[in-house]
Amino acid sequence: QVQLVESGGGEVQAGGSLGLYCEASGSSFSHYTMAWYRQAPGNQRELVASLTSAGVAQYADFVQGRFTISKPYVNTVHLQMNSLKPEDTAVYYCKLQTWVRSVEYWGQGTQVTVSS
Repeated sequence: QVQLVESGGGEVQAGGSLGLYCEASGSSFSHYTMAWYRQAPGNQRELVASLTSAGVAQYADFVQGRFTISKPYVNTVHLQMNSLKPEDTAVYYCKLQTWVRSVEYWGQGTQVTVSS
């Protein structure tokens, strides 16, 4: 059973930084994509950034160079968020999607609050 556990959320003032971590456990995959999504109240869940097992990263347009996704450890993905804005306030979710059968696993989410 694959489990994803997010950590690192919290509250920060506008212009500040936060780092989110997502640790996967329970299985291992050779080919996968790990991604961060976010969902603000009343909004749909949206993709923030993704990173493939081959090391290819992609970002949503609204990131505008402020966020960086990386894989510091074998089973962990990190999202460094700088120059945070109040509109970045949301619950941030980690997702792992396997390339074989496109199975998706989600974390429980972590709250990020940016105050003005």
